[in-house]
Amino acid sequence: MDLSLSEDQLTLRAAFAEFFEKEATVERVRAAEPLGFDQELWAKLAGTGAIAMGLPEEAGGGASALDLVLVAEQFGRRIAPVPFAESTAAARLLARAGATELVEGVADGSTLATIALAPPAGGRLRLVPAGAVAEVVVALDGDDLIALRRAPGARPHTEPVPNFGSSPLADWPLADGERIVLASGPDAAQLYADGRSDWKLLTAAALGGLRATALEIGVSYVKARKAFGVIIGSFQAVQHRLADLVVAGDGGQLLTHEAAWARDTGRPNAAALASMAFLFAADTAFRTTREAVQFHGGYGVTLEYDIQLYFRRAKAWPLALGDPKLEYRRLADVIYPDRPQLEDTGPENAEQEEE
Repeated sequence: MDLSLSEDQLTLRAAFAEFFEKEATVERVRAAEPLGFDQELWAKLAGTGAIAMGLPEEAGGGASALDLVLVAEQFGRRIAPVPFAESTAAARLLARAGATELVEGVADGSTLATIALAPPAGGRLRLVPAGAVAEVVVALDGDDLIALRRAPGARPHTEPVPNFGSSPLADWPLADGERIVLASGPDAAQLYADGRSDWKLLTAAALGGLRATALEIGVSYVKARKAFGVIIGSFQAVQHRLADLVVAGDGGQLLTHEAAWARDTGRPNAAALASMAFLFAADTAFRTTREAVQFHGGYGVTLEYDIQLYFRRAKAWPLALGDPKLEYRRLADVIYPDRPQLEDTGPENAEQEEE
């Protein structure tokens, strides 16, 4: 296993680091709240080919999972107000399902696609990531993998559900849009599982990028803030906590890159590694932002300070999948398939936790 980056990948990472640094400024992130979506930024991102990257070569893509992870890390570093992880996962899922017509719209940026992370309940898909701004959602409904396509129009298409992370989450009724059956039976279940795994991998990478910038913000603050007449970064209690976060973050990035490598090489443990990377990145991002907020003292929770933007998203982004405790149990189901299986209750648990 060689996780070192090629020259092309280093160039790709640098290019998107420059793009997001320029286009996803903190002022732009703040201006996009509470919806959490910037239409102009989305058009520019689609224009770079970032969403089409994950498609097959014949559809204008050909990027590896690790390539996509590198872009997602830079997206997360700037907490850009566009749905990169869900749109990319949905695009790859549509391509695998052979939905050529839908893929064409996604590739050129005219259609924003997303993935529902849980089966429908009560005639609707609950808390769909980017559900307020997407024209297409891919979901598993019973034995069928379906796509719901709503009429194009100005975004948002519906009011988002208020949430801690200022993301365009929304419920999506099954009656809203044209229903297209993409696959049925075991094929549908496998395609959907792969799509969810893609979302977890890319979200892990985004959380890793978020964590890295939050750590930079925290370090910058403790190097400037004084208490008792000295810089607080000189206190061992602060230094040791920061060092622990650096080690955890490096380990999380390594695990995420390994998960991408496993996906690219068709390893049987690719799904398990994606889940591990997601859970570890979620925990590490939250711990890092929490510590950085505490280093800021009472200032950290105020809207004037940028660290709260990262803290809120570190807490909220993983909850789109539901209660993390349930994902740990799903991971156990993957690693130990003979154990009693957990019923998937979906992201409504996230809503309860946010409440």
